[in-house]
Order: sequence, then C-alpha cells, then structure tokens
Amino acid sequence: MAPIKLAIAGVGNCASSLLQGIEYYKPPVSADTAGLVHAELGGYRIQDIRPVAAFDVDRRKVGRPLEEAVFAPPNCTAVFQRELPHYGVTVQMGPVLDGVAAHMKDYPEDRAFRVADQPPCDVAKVLKASQADVLVCYMPVGSEDAVKHYARACLDAGVAMVNCIPVFIASHPEWAQEFRQKNLPVVGDDIKSQLGATIVHRTLARLMCDRGVRLDRTYQLNTGGNTDFLNMLEQSRLRSKRISKTESVQSQLDVPLDEGNIHIGPSDFVPWQKDNKVCFMRLEYRGFGDIPMNIEVRLSVEDSPNSAGMAIDCIRCAKLALDRGISGPLHEVSAFTMKHPPEQLRDTEARERLERWIAGR
Repeated sequence: MAPIKLAIAGVGNCASSLLQGIEYYKPPVSADTAGLVHAELGGYRIQDIRPVAAFDVDRRKVGRPLEEAVFAPPNCTAVFQRELPHYGVTVQMGPVLDGVAAHMKDYPEDRAFRVADQPPCDVAKVLKASQADVLVCYMPVGSEDAVKHYARACLDAGVAMVNCIPVFIASHPEWAQEFRQKNLPVVGDDIKSQLGATIVHRTLARLMCDRGVRLDRTYQLNTGGNTDFLNMLEQSRLRSKRISKTESVQSQLDVPLDEGNIHIGPSDFVPWQKDNKVCFMRLEYRGFGDIPMNIEVRLSVEDSPNSAGMAIDCIRCAKLALDRGISGPLHEVSAFTMKHPPEQLRDTEARERLERWIAGR
C-alpha cells in the first residue's frame, strides 16, 4: 500500500503518543496485540502512516525536527518509545488565534505554552507542498477559531481531516457539506479514548437501561496535570467540551436526564499528575421496588496514549475513504471513535457498522 502522508496540527502529548505508537508497533503485530483495535485496517498497517508536515506555536517546538519536538516541554506524557526515526519534517509556526489561553502566562514554563516570536505559515500552502493525505487536529480545547482555520486549510489544500477536539466540524451541517462538496472525508468530533471515562460512563449508563433500572443522576469529575487540563481551567473554553461529553452519555439513555441531574466535565488541574487522568464517576439509580442504589468508579489512565489508540484507526479510515472516493463525515468511523459524532449510536452497533464499512459492505 502507498504510505498515508500525515500532517499534525498541535505537537503536544497526543502527537507524541501517536508517533511513539507508530514506531512501537512497527515489528510484526497480530490481531490480539495489546493496544490495537485493528493491527491492519483496509490493507493499511500502522507503519504505513508517515508524517510529512507539522504545526505548533510553542517556541520550544517551532523550527525543530518533529522527532525532537514531540519530547519538548511542556509535553509530559509517558515515553514508551524513545527512539523515533528522522522524518525530515520541521515543525512550522501555525496561527495562534485562540489557541493559547491567557492564564497560561501565569504558570511555569515547563507546564504551559510559550508562543514563538515568528509569523505564522500559510497552512494550506504547506499542506499542498507536503502532499499530505490526512491532517489530524490536536488543538487545545476551546480553540474554535484555530480549528476552523485548519479545517479551511484542509478544504483549500484537498486534505482529509481527523478532528480530535470538541470544536464541531464533522458534526456541524455547514462544515460537513463543505467537505462533501470538496470530495474530502472528515472524522470527528472530540476523540473518544480507547478505554477511558467516556466509554466506561456510556457503557454503564446503557447497561442500566438494558437491565431495567432507572438512572436518576450522575456525575463525572476528571483531574489531570497536562496542558489540556491547565488550559481547561479557563471556564469559557469549556462550553463545547461539556456539550460533547454530556451528550455522549445522554445518547445512551432511553430517557435523557434533566440538566440538573447530570454533570460531566473537567474538574481541576493537578500538576504532579502530568498526563495521568483520574476520573471519579458516580451513578445513582433505582432498582426493583424503587430501592436506591449507586455505583462509584475511580479510573486512572494515561490520557494521550489512550487517545492515540483511537486516532491510529481514524487516520487509516480517512485514507481508506480517500481511496474509495467517499466524502463528507464518516458516520461509522466517527460514531465508534468520537464523543460528538454526526450520528450517535450504541457502542456495540457502532463497532458492527464500522467493521462492515471497513470491509466495504
């Protein structure tokens, strides 16, 4: 198969985990290899993904080789594959726009973004020159203008998009139509971790409906120490994130909860947690005889590798759609891998429909 030429917008922890994973899984892998949903997908192996362009705004990353930039501060994710190949890719200065929250300047350099003193590149021009097939968007939460800038660049350059953050592109009718008109696929929005808080919460909520008990109220509180959690201390940046996470759980219920009985979202920034995310979840329900019961869950995950486990399939599916001439939002792919897809499905159905889509049925 021809390589999948990948562009990366945001060289943070998620990009680091993704590139580490591509190298980590280069040796022969089988269908039961830990960490992979698909060792091979539509004929594409993990090692077929090749970075050809990268964008960031941090002065410790811009102008550096990509294989060095993914380990530069403030990145703090687990390192499970230190040796990366020389990609021949230099990180380009992207547009800042609303990508950096103002309060970042109040935190130490090893925790926060520090904007490079360089003019932004022409993203569409770089994408065209690199001949990228797919751009994966890892902008910080709340970067509405920045994500839309990269989406527009994809449309102008003829590049498919995987939108991993909660700015609604694939799930927004107007953006979806633009990708259709340009004959480009888009996967989104807001990556659903491989086995994280959202998928566990969704599964428990659906289980309650299937078992005939009534969920009365629930919360999910998350803490972490990476730049994503620091960024999300700014409450004004969280609107889309809260919508995405809440609707993801509500979609699994036969009768959605009243707004006052469900609270899902980031809770606090704990620096020493680094890329470790801790989730506290509670579901209060009534069973036979209206007897009150509850479930409490504590989940601890390494946030960015958890994301990469899904992104690795999204990228290959986007390329497969390009090969097949499929354009617009990829509903089956998005429903399985994203929190806010164009169409919410129950997770077992999403998996079945995804497998049929990959097989071309």
